[in-house]
Amino acid sequence: MKEELTDALYGLGWATVKRLPEPAVAALGRQIADTAWRRRGRGVLRLEANLARVVPGAGPERLAELSRAGMRSYMRYWMESFRLPVWSPERIRAGIAVQGVERLEEAVAAGRGVVLALPHMGNYDLAGAWLTTAMGIPFTTVAERLKPEKLYDRFVAYREGLGMEVLPHAGAGAFGTLARRLRAGGAVCLVADRDLSSSGIEVDFFKERAKMPAGPAALAVQTGAALLPVTLWYDRSPVMRARIHEAVEVPQQGSRGEKVAAMTQQLADAFASGIAEHPQDWHMLQRLWLADLDPRPRTDESSGTEKP
Repeated sequence: MKEELTDALYGLGWATVKRLPEPAVAALGRQIADTAWRRRGRGVLRLEANLARVVPGAGPERLAELSRAGMRSYMRYWMESFRLPVWSPERIRAGIAVQGVERLEEAVAAGRGVVLALPHMGNYDLAGAWLTTAMGIPFTTVAERLKPEKLYDRFVAYREGLGMEVLPHAGAGAFGTLARRLRAGGAVCLVADRDLSSSGIEVDFFKERAKMPAGPAALAVQTGAALLPVTLWYDRSPVMRARIHEAVEVPQQGSRGEKVAAMTQQLADAFASGIAEHPQDWHMLQRLWLADLDPRPRTDESSGTEKP
């Protein structure tokens, strides 16, 4: 029943929000975010606990301020995503300003394939739509299977409608397909700040240990593709900001595993730099650091649904 209700609510969001004027959608998003923030659910409390690592020394008032802004940013993602299918190409192109785009252009021109790795910041669906619309670069991504299956199908259809190829998060099968796309000179986009497998790489992240997925670095090592970290954030305008960081190069020395580990740490460092500058736009409502993880199986603690 809960899964069916979740699917119905998302269906209502896509059917209703996209028909509202943008100012009304923005106001609705802020209202929903503020209501969730005032309820102080587990997701909000976890967000504040995570932000305490990002902004060391912040007191309760500052953390509350950041978590409120974070919930508003998180809800802006959802409101924009519900509306993206009806945005015109012109609106998509105008909806994001990108720093460092020349790094992407150079990698594409070289024909070596590109892996774009992002944390849970801003709206990576909008970034993907910009990539296919403004840059004319089709790409492949993966999506975690959601329950109910109908909800997963909604997200796949939504992202395919934006020009993405979506693969299920299915281990070696997905990895092989991504590698083939890269060897053909294609692009792959992966959200890479939270490990969803048992094979993640331990990294130092805001001076504590965490695990991040090995996939982006492993693909770059195996295929020779360029690995570009990307961070996203909002300001007070309707335009989302993005930064394409310097490429993470494959080390000259070391085993394959050592190279992947070193590159994953560099990804974590790039993510940390962007998150530290714009902590309110990091939508991490789940446990991330090893010190917080319970070794026993447990249900997700978020008060809402994680960005899939």
